Amino acid sequence: MQSDARPVTGAESPGPKRQGPGDGRDDGVDGGPGGGHDGEPGRGPGSGLDGGLSQRLLRGEMVLVLALSLGASGVSALISFIGSLTKPGGLKDQAAMLNSSHAPGRPWLDLAWQLFGIATALVPVALVAHLLIRERAGGLRAVGFDGRRPGFDVGRGVGVAAVIGGSGLLLYLGARAAGFNLTVVPEGLPDVWWKFPVLIASAVQNAVVEEVIVVGYLLRRLGQLKWTPVAALTASAVLRGSYHLYQGIGGFVGNMVMGVIFVLLYRRWGRVGPLVAAHALIDIVAFLGYALLAGKVGWLPTV
Repeated sequence: MQSDARPVTGAESPGPKRQGPGDGRDDGVDGGPGGGHDGEPGRGPGSGLDGGLSQRLLRGEMVLVLALSLGASGVSALISFIGSLTKPGGLKDQAAMLNSSHAPGRPWLDLAWQLFGIATALVPVALVAHLLIRERAGGLRAVGFDGRRPGFDVGRGVGVAAVIGGSGLLLYLGARAAGFNLTVVPEGLPDVWWKFPVLIASAVQNAVVEEVIVVGYLLRRLGQLKWTPVAALTASAVLRGSYHLYQGIGGFVGNMVMGVIFVLLYRRWGRVGPLVAAHALIDIVAFLGYALLAGKVGWLPTV
């Protein structure tokens, strides 16, 4: 999950909300579910754009997509973490807010800002879809984000969410108790009628942006750039951990482990659909659970 507002007690926001060498010759790219070799999602066969894009263009495109989305969030999260480390007091005494009010006391204006933030955070996904269409790869269908297998996507997603969600909560509580994590506040919205719908929409937006870009798109491009599967997996996992660093060391490590698991599942299933479903369910439970339980149970840290 990503933060979209200023932390309450001093930790800086991680930035934009919902974040192989080549020689420059016209080498051509493959256009399967990630470009590269047969039989592996992220490295399959297909056709390129107008006879192929050079590796230089692919690298430039990838850098721009990440700079407009989760790459920028990673840099911002690093700056935020440095600020938290250098602030007097422990990390657990600081807090990072994920969904907060943008216009306190003005619910309709606040709602407009919330919807605007969610919609604009999805623009990089639309850009990725556009680029994959120009590549003649079938848009987001190339990475398995479509409506062809809804039962498969939701069913697998529920199972993954059940395993990762519970273990992630235990890791967070342990890291915070050890002083390695800030207190994460999943929501701080006012008690208005649109609170829960906005939290659900925010969770879905986080899931779509992260899984389409950090798994589907990134693995596809790295495969086309001839990165090895291990190197591509590492890059995806480290990127996922980086834009959660504003939460602390626990957030970085936990999300990096999640990133490894998600890449392996993507390569097994050839679809980001189940990952989007799993991620959305994890965030929905975190957001709504905090809204319902904060201050009512002793084990849930609050500020």
